[in-house]
Amino acid sequence: MIKEAINFYLEKGITDKHDIYTKVVDDLGVPRPTVRRVARDLRNELLQKITLLNMKNQNETIDD
Repeated sequence: MIKEAINFYLEKGITDKHDIYTKVVDDLGVPRPTVRRVARDLRNELLQKITLLNMKNQNETIDD
């Protein structure tokens, strides 16, 4: 639920993490440290996906 709220605000164009944290805390009533932890986990997941996609693109380029 917190991840979805973070993604919702990102998709609306809000990029300041403090603004996003505040809006999620206000909307969901969850503690700020929880939002920060979930945001960190989400960021790490996205970085892993980016790394995987970059590796896949490099492999496809080499195979061509």
